[in-house]
Amino acid sequence: MTSFSIVRFAVGPWRLAGVVLASLAGCATAPPPTTATTATTESTRPGAQASLQSAAVSATAPTRTTTTDPRSTSVAGQSRTLTTQLATYTSVGFDTVPGWARDDFAETWPAFLQSCKVLTGRGAEWKQVCDRAAKVDSKSTPAIRNFFESEFSPYQIQDDAKRPDGVVTGYFEPEIQGSRSYSPPYVYPVYARPDDMLILDVRKLPATGTVAARVQGREVIVQSGLRIRDIDAPDLYALDVSTVTRNTPDRKARLRIEGRRLLPYYTREEIETRGAPHAKVIAFVSNVAALYEMQILGCGRIRLSNGDIIRLAYADRNGHAFRPTLARNASGKTRSAVRTRGDLLELEPSDDDDSADLSTVRLRGFALTRPVDAGAVLVPGRRASGAATGSGIKDPSYVFFKETASTRGGTIGALGVPLSPGRSIAVDPRTTPLGYPVFVSTRTPRTGAPMQRLTIAQDTGDAIRGAVRADYFFGNDQRAASEARQMKERGQLWILLPRGLPVTAVSGTLRTRGAAAGADLPQCLVPDEESCVDD
Repeated sequence: MTSFSIVRFAVGPWRLAGVVLASLAGCATAPPPTTATTATTESTRPGAQASLQSAAVSATAPTRTTTTDPRSTSVAGQSRTLTTQLATYTSVGFDTVPGWARDDFAETWPAFLQSCKVLTGRGAEWKQVCDRAAKVDSKSTPAIRNFFESEFSPYQIQDDAKRPDGVVTGYFEPEIQGSRSYSPPYVYPVYARPDDMLILDVRKLPATGTVAARVQGREVIVQSGLRIRDIDAPDLYALDVSTVTRNTPDRKARLRIEGRRLLPYYTREEIETRGAPHAKVIAFVSNVAALYEMQILGCGRIRLSNGDIIRLAYADRNGHAFRPTLARNASGKTRSAVRTRGDLLELEPSDDDDSADLSTVRLRGFALTRPVDAGAVLVPGRRASGAATGSGIKDPSYVFFKETASTRGGTIGALGVPLSPGRSIAVDPRTTPLGYPVFVSTRTPRTGAPMQRLTIAQDTGDAIRGAVRADYFFGNDQRAASEARQMKERGQLWILLPRGLPVTAVSGTLRTRGAAAGADLPQCLVPDEESCVDD
């Protein structure tokens, strides 16, 4: 039997990563649209200039149309408007994108080339684009701008109510002190992905009932045609489908075996009070609140006493919905405006300034309540000395990490490539595919100066949900942490789609009495088995 030890948890004022928590200030409106004069040269690709002219005309053309076949194939650069369950994409001209002509594209180019390492495996269109990118002068902003204008069609992203304004926040790579071994005060385990956590493709589940399933490696395979009595077979397990969370971007549930049943994987509280003996412990840290922050951010570094760095990247999650303890104002409303879509939280714009309230912390735009004094957590492999009540953090979601092979280069995002400070963003992969260029127009906090630049969507996170939603990666030092904590501004997004790329979004705009289109529309703009999957 595995033995455990109990560690006591007490958290005072929360100064994560050594940074005094900063306030959020700044304007509540997006930058006004401006007409930029773009140094567009004639494309070397047949038909590209015509596509540019068509896109520019479409910016003023009516978009309230109806398509008769929601299953028809849409093509980027040819369809004026694209529609999914969560967003509408309207074709525009590059000269209407505010700040496009002024951006230094050479700063974005390394991040784009990193994305190409992944995108070349996603079809002929992307391979051709990336092959041509390899021939572009990487130090010439005009050459890079011409490349994007020749190869891509810009589409402004709007939410399901056709609102162009959304939320732009910031994040960073935190650093906390730790140890490879259990040694007080380093008593809180940082877990790798558990060996006993199983994966189920929820698209293969019936709507209701109990099904029989087999386990092959880490995969749960539902057995069609079997009756309940067949579950008594030694290699079959019973799964009550009502316990499964279906509304996840990757359409996968995380499960575990208990006796002859398959159950949802352990919650945060269960992991902390029961331990996770089937998960490797990468390191131990002294501050469980800082560890929780690192889980929300999805990356981090642990500095050992000898100066060595353990760099961590997101590996997986336990499958439970992200439910942080949101700070509330005097009237009882959450200080961060949010809405719930199924099991997912979506951040909405809020002008609430909680800078003077030391009981809260801002992270990825959310105002969270600081943890209070709590009980103990169990540590695998150490003998228990009393009851364990857990850290007191109520969020049931839990993130597992993997150690990257080297501390050189940037932290690794969800796309699997290093992130570039100021040019990589985290997005909701349901509406913005990972790897794609995205132009962001917002404002810097406090000063209100325009912040308009081409970025690359290379990361995601449970806190990043919504159509017009971006999270700037600021880097990994103290300044990056301070800037990221302050960043929560309104903004607008334009995604760049390779011309000729087939997408699953419906061509045209579908509305019923002005409401959002129905669930028969695709969820993903571009399906990807790793980040967004349609039924």
